[in-house]
Amino acid sequence: MRFVFRNDPCGIACVVFTYFLLCYADFVVVQYLAPSFTNSHWKSIHLVLFNLVLILSLTSHIRASISDPGEVPISGTKLDFSDLLVGSGHDSSEKGKEDRDDGWTLCNKCESYRPPRAHHCRICRRCIRRMDHHCPWINNCVGELNQKFFILFLIYTGLACVYALILTIVAMVKGFGSNRVQPAAIICSVFLIMESIIFLLFVSFIGCDQFQGIFEDMTQVEWIQKKSPMRHRKSRMALLGEVFGRGHCRCRYLCWILPTSPNLSRLSSNRFSQA
Repeated sequence: MRFVFRNDPCGIACVVFTYFLLCYADFVVVQYLAPSFTNSHWKSIHLVLFNLVLILSLTSHIRASISDPGEVPISGTKLDFSDLLVGSGHDSSEKGKEDRDDGWTLCNKCESYRPPRAHHCRICRRCIRRMDHHCPWINNCVGELNQKFFILFLIYTGLACVYALILTIVAMVKGFGSNRVQPAAIICSVFLIMESIIFLLFVSFIGCDQFQGIFEDMTQVEWIQKKSPMRHRKSRMALLGEVFGRGHCRCRYLCWILPTSPNLSRLSSNRFSQA
Protein backbone atom coordinates (compact mmCIF):
# COMPACT_ATOMS: atom_id res chain seq x y z
CA MET A 1 0.00 0.00 0.00
CA ARG A 2 1.31 3.44 -0.93
CA PHE A 3 1.73 5.99 1.85
CA VAL A 4 0.89 9.69 1.61
CA PHE A 5 1.45 12.86 3.62
CA ARG A 6 -0.74 15.95 3.38
CA ASN A 7 1.11 19.21 3.97
CA ASP A 8 -1.95 20.90 5.49
CA PRO A 9 -1.23 23.02 8.62
CA CYS A 10 -4.77 22.62 9.97
CA GLY A 11 -4.69 18.84 9.50
CA ILE A 12 -1.23 18.51 11.07
CA ALA A 13 -2.36 20.54 14.09
CA CYS A 14 -5.44 18.32 14.51
CA VAL A 15 -3.31 15.16 14.34
CA VAL A 16 -0.86 16.49 16.95
CA PHE A 17 -3.74 17.51 19.21
CA THR A 18 -5.29 14.04 18.87
CA TYR A 19 -2.05 12.35 19.89
CA PHE A 20 -1.72 14.74 22.84
CA LEU A 21 -5.19 13.80 24.10
CA LEU A 22 -4.45 10.07 23.77
CA CYS A 23 -1.16 10.46 25.63
CA TYR A 24 -2.86 12.54 28.32
CA ALA A 25 -5.47 9.84 28.89
CA ASP A 26 -2.76 7.21 29.18
CA PHE A 27 -0.81 9.36 31.64
CA VAL A 28 -3.80 9.84 33.95
CA VAL A 29 -4.68 6.14 33.90
CA VAL A 30 -1.11 5.01 34.57
CA GLN A 31 -0.28 7.69 37.13
CA TYR A 32 -3.49 8.03 39.13
CA LEU A 33 -6.30 5.63 38.19
CA ALA A 34 -4.63 2.22 37.95
CA PRO A 35 -2.75 2.61 41.27
CA SER A 36 -6.13 3.06 43.00
CA PHE A 37 -6.64 -0.69 42.63
CA THR A 38 -4.92 -2.16 45.68
CA ASN A 39 -4.98 -5.61 44.12
CA SER A 40 -1.86 -5.76 41.96
CA HIS A 41 -3.49 -8.25 39.55
CA TRP A 42 -6.38 -5.90 38.74
CA LYS A 43 -3.96 -3.00 38.42
CA SER A 44 -1.89 -4.93 35.87
CA ILE A 45 -4.96 -6.11 33.96
CA HIS A 46 -6.36 -2.60 33.60
CA LEU A 47 -3.00 -1.19 32.57
CA VAL A 48 -2.58 -3.84 29.88
CA LEU A 49 -6.14 -3.63 28.56
CA PHE A 50 -6.32 0.16 28.49
CA ASN A 51 -2.96 0.49 26.76
CA LEU A 52 -3.93 -2.24 24.29
CA VAL A 53 -7.04 -0.27 23.32
CA LEU A 54 -4.97 2.91 22.98
CA ILE A 55 -2.37 1.15 20.82
CA LEU A 56 -5.11 -0.16 18.51
CA SER A 57 -6.64 3.33 18.34
CA LEU A 58 -3.28 4.96 17.66
CA THR A 59 -2.31 2.38 15.04
CA SER A 60 -5.64 2.77 13.26
CA HIS A 61 -5.25 6.55 13.28
CA ILE A 62 -1.72 6.41 11.88
CA ARG A 63 -2.75 4.05 9.11
CA ALA A 64 -5.78 6.20 8.26
CA SER A 65 -3.53 9.26 8.15
CA ILE A 66 -0.70 7.98 5.99
CA SER A 67 -2.48 5.37 3.84
CA ASP A 68 -3.44 6.16 0.27
CA PRO A 69 -7.22 6.70 0.48
CA GLY A 70 -7.59 5.69 -3.17
CA GLU A 71 -6.01 8.37 -5.31
CA VAL A 72 -6.87 8.14 -8.99
CA PRO A 73 -3.66 8.09 -11.04
CA ILE A 74 -3.27 11.14 -13.24
CA SER A 75 -2.74 10.40 -16.90
CA GLY A 76 0.65 11.39 -18.25
CA THR A 77 -1.08 12.96 -21.20
CA LYS A 78 -3.30 15.89 -20.35
CA LEU A 79 -6.70 15.87 -21.99
CA ASP A 80 -7.65 18.62 -24.43
CA PHE A 81 -10.96 19.82 -23.03
CA SER A 82 -11.51 22.21 -25.90
CA ASP A 83 -11.87 19.30 -28.31
CA LEU A 84 -14.33 17.60 -25.94
CA LEU A 85 -16.48 20.69 -25.46
CA VAL A 86 -16.50 22.19 -28.95
CA GLY A 87 -19.93 21.70 -30.49
CA SER A 88 -21.27 20.00 -27.39
CA GLY A 89 -22.99 23.12 -26.08
CA HIS A 90 -21.44 22.66 -22.63
CA ASP A 91 -19.99 25.48 -20.59
CA SER A 92 -16.41 25.18 -19.31
CA SER A 93 -17.74 24.97 -15.76
CA GLU A 94 -19.22 21.59 -16.65
CA LYS A 95 -15.93 19.98 -17.62
CA GLY A 96 -16.07 17.67 -14.65
CA LYS A 97 -19.52 16.46 -15.62
CA GLU A 98 -18.76 14.99 -19.01
CA ASP A 99 -19.74 11.33 -18.69
CA ARG A 100 -18.55 8.32 -20.61
CA ASP A 101 -20.73 5.35 -21.33
CA ASP A 102 -18.96 3.30 -18.65
CA GLY A 103 -19.66 5.83 -15.88
CA TRP A 104 -16.23 7.47 -15.85
CA THR A 105 -16.22 11.27 -15.65
CA LEU A 106 -13.81 14.07 -16.42
CA CYS A 107 -12.14 16.07 -13.65
CA ASN A 108 -11.33 19.60 -14.73
CA LYS A 109 -8.86 19.95 -11.85
CA CYS A 110 -6.78 16.84 -12.53
CA GLU A 111 -7.52 17.08 -16.27
CA SER A 112 -8.00 13.35 -16.36
CA TYR A 113 -10.70 10.68 -16.30
CA ARG A 114 -11.87 9.33 -12.98
CA PRO A 115 -13.83 6.12 -12.23
CA PRO A 116 -17.42 6.05 -10.98
CA ARG A 117 -17.98 7.40 -7.44
CA ALA A 118 -14.63 9.19 -7.43
CA HIS A 119 -14.56 12.85 -6.39
CA HIS A 120 -11.96 15.60 -6.34
CA CYS A 121 -10.63 16.82 -2.98
CA ARG A 122 -9.47 20.42 -3.03
CA ILE A 123 -7.20 19.84 -0.01
CA CYS A 124 -5.53 16.67 -1.28
CA ARG A 125 -5.68 18.10 -4.84
CA ARG A 126 -6.46 14.67 -6.22
CA CYS A 127 -9.48 12.63 -7.17
CA ILE A 128 -10.23 9.98 -4.54
CA ARG A 129 -12.04 6.75 -5.30
CA ARG A 130 -15.25 6.45 -3.31
CA MET A 131 -14.38 9.59 -1.38
CA ASP A 132 -16.48 9.98 1.76
CA HIS A 133 -15.05 13.24 3.12
CA HIS A 134 -11.79 14.96 3.99
CA CYS A 135 -11.14 14.64 7.71
CA PRO A 136 -8.73 17.13 9.34
CA TRP A 137 -8.41 14.84 12.38
CA ILE A 138 -6.50 12.33 10.26
CA ASN A 139 -5.15 14.95 7.84
CA ASN A 140 -6.33 12.82 4.95
CA CYS A 141 -9.37 11.90 2.91
CA VAL A 142 -11.55 9.00 3.96
CA GLY A 143 -11.84 6.92 0.84
CA GLU A 144 -11.96 3.44 -0.59
CA LEU A 145 -8.66 2.20 0.79
CA ASN A 146 -8.51 3.72 4.28
CA GLN A 147 -12.12 3.88 5.47
CA LYS A 148 -11.58 0.71 7.50
CA PHE A 149 -8.75 2.35 9.48
CA PHE A 150 -10.83 5.48 10.06
CA ILE A 151 -13.78 3.50 11.42
CA LEU A 152 -11.53 1.35 13.63
CA PHE A 153 -10.01 4.54 15.03
CA LEU A 154 -13.51 5.75 15.93
CA ILE A 155 -14.42 2.41 17.54
CA TYR A 156 -11.25 2.02 19.62
CA THR A 157 -11.28 5.66 20.67
CA GLY A 158 -14.87 5.22 21.83
CA LEU A 159 -13.89 2.10 23.80
CA ALA A 160 -10.97 3.98 25.37
CA CYS A 161 -13.33 6.79 26.42
CA VAL A 162 -15.77 4.36 28.05
CA TYR A 163 -12.94 2.50 29.76
CA ALA A 164 -11.42 5.76 31.06
CA LEU A 165 -14.80 6.90 32.42
CA ILE A 166 -15.30 3.59 34.27
CA LEU A 167 -11.78 3.65 35.74
CA THR A 168 -12.21 7.27 36.83
CA ILE A 169 -15.53 6.60 38.57
CA VAL A 170 -14.16 3.50 40.33
CA ALA A 171 -11.00 5.34 41.38
CA MET A 172 -13.03 8.23 42.83
CA VAL A 173 -15.24 5.82 44.75
CA LYS A 174 -12.14 4.11 46.13
CA GLY A 175 -10.63 7.47 47.05
CA PHE A 176 -7.73 6.83 44.64
CA GLY A 177 -6.50 4.00 46.85
CA SER A 178 -5.37 6.14 49.77
CA ASN A 179 -6.73 8.19 52.63
CA ARG A 180 -5.05 11.32 51.36
CA VAL A 181 -6.16 12.22 47.86
CA GLN A 182 -3.73 14.23 45.78
CA PRO A 183 -5.26 17.44 44.33
CA ALA A 184 -3.47 16.70 41.05
CA ALA A 185 -5.26 13.37 40.81
CA ILE A 186 -8.67 15.03 41.19
CA ILE A 187 -7.91 17.79 38.67
CA CYS A 188 -6.47 15.41 36.08
CA SER A 189 -9.38 13.01 36.54
CA VAL A 190 -11.96 15.78 36.05
CA PHE A 191 -10.25 16.84 32.81
CA LEU A 192 -10.14 13.19 31.72
CA ILE A 193 -13.89 12.85 32.33
CA MET A 194 -14.57 15.95 30.23
CA GLU A 195 -12.27 14.72 27.47
CA SER A 196 -13.80 11.24 27.48
CA ILE A 197 -17.39 12.48 27.31
CA ILE A 198 -16.68 14.96 24.50
CA PHE A 199 -14.68 12.46 22.46
CA LEU A 200 -17.21 9.68 23.07
CA LEU A 201 -20.05 11.82 21.74
CA PHE A 202 -17.89 12.95 18.81
CA VAL A 203 -16.77 9.50 17.66
CA SER A 204 -20.21 7.99 18.30
CA PHE A 205 -21.89 10.54 16.04
CA ILE A 206 -19.33 10.12 13.24
CA GLY A 207 -19.27 6.34 13.65
CA CYS A 208 -23.06 6.06 13.32
CA ASP A 209 -22.87 8.27 10.25
CA GLN A 210 -20.16 6.05 8.74
CA PHE A 211 -22.10 2.82 9.25
CA GLN A 212 -25.30 4.39 7.94
CA GLY A 213 -23.42 5.39 4.81
CA ILE A 214 -22.04 1.87 4.41
CA PHE A 215 -25.42 0.19 4.80
CA GLU A 216 -27.06 2.66 2.40
CA ASP A 217 -24.10 2.31 0.01
CA MET A 218 -23.65 6.08 -0.16
CA THR A 219 -20.76 8.36 0.71
CA GLN A 220 -21.14 11.75 2.36
CA VAL A 221 -20.25 13.43 -0.91
CA GLU A 222 -23.03 11.55 -2.70
CA TRP A 223 -25.46 12.34 0.10
CA ILE A 224 -24.65 16.08 -0.07
CA GLN A 225 -24.96 16.04 -3.85
CA LYS A 226 -28.19 14.02 -3.49
CA LYS A 227 -26.65 11.59 -5.91
CA SER A 228 -27.84 8.03 -5.44
CA PRO A 229 -26.98 5.94 -8.51
CA MET A 230 -28.85 2.71 -9.06
CA ARG A 231 -26.89 -0.26 -7.75
CA HIS A 232 -27.55 -3.90 -7.13
CA ARG A 233 -29.00 -4.57 -3.69
CA LYS A 234 -26.42 -6.12 -1.38
CA SER A 235 -26.61 -7.61 2.07
CA ARG A 236 -25.19 -5.69 5.00
CA MET A 237 -22.39 -8.22 5.40
CA ALA A 238 -21.44 -7.76 1.75
CA LEU A 239 -21.39 -3.99 2.18
CA LEU A 240 -19.24 -4.30 5.30
CA GLY A 241 -16.93 -6.64 3.38
CA GLU A 242 -16.38 -3.92 0.78
CA VAL A 243 -14.92 -1.72 3.52
CA PHE A 244 -13.31 -4.11 6.00
CA GLY A 245 -12.18 -6.76 3.53
CA ARG A 246 -13.44 -9.81 1.77
CA GLY A 247 -12.45 -13.38 2.23
CA HIS A 248 -13.80 -16.76 3.23
CA CYS A 249 -11.24 -17.82 5.83
CA ARG A 250 -12.25 -18.32 9.45
CA CYS A 251 -10.13 -15.40 10.62
CA ARG A 252 -11.91 -12.93 8.33
CA TYR A 253 -13.81 -11.26 11.17
CA LEU A 254 -10.65 -11.09 13.26
CA CYS A 255 -9.01 -9.17 10.42
CA TRP A 256 -11.99 -6.81 10.41
CA ILE A 257 -11.25 -5.60 13.94
CA LEU A 258 -7.49 -5.31 13.47
CA PRO A 259 -5.83 -2.36 11.67
CA THR A 260 -4.50 -4.58 8.90
CA SER A 261 -4.79 -3.86 5.19
CA PRO A 262 -8.23 -5.02 3.97
CA ASN A 263 -8.51 -7.60 1.21
CA LEU A 264 -10.68 -5.61 -1.20
CA SER A 265 -11.12 -8.06 -4.03
CA ARG A 266 -13.61 -5.73 -5.72
CA LEU A 267 -10.74 -3.40 -6.59
CA SER A 268 -9.51 -5.87 -9.17
CA SER A 269 -12.34 -4.78 -11.41
CA ASN A 270 -11.46 -1.10 -11.09
CA ARG A 271 -8.64 -0.74 -13.57
CA PHE A 272 -7.35 2.72 -14.06
CA SER A 273 -6.70 2.54 -17.73
CA GLN A 274 -8.64 4.94 -19.87
CA ALA A 275 -9.19 2.57 -22.69
